[in-house]
Amino acid sequence: MGEIIPFKKKTLLEKHKGNTLCRQGHHSWRLEKQSKFDVKQGRLVTVFSCKRCGVYKNVLK
Repeated sequence: MGEIIPFKKKTLLEKHKGNTLCRQGHHSWRLEKQSKFDVKQGRLVTVFSCKRCGVYKNVLK
């Protein structure tokens, strides 16, 4: 017989940990290392991601 894995519901503190600032618009942006090139506009696309919630933001330079 296999092992029994206990499942428990996440508490509200665990569920929203690190996400309260992001909901207010205060993301912690970090630069992604890959650089992309937009062929249609001929510009370099810089990709940022939030280290707390994982949302991506693209900036044309």
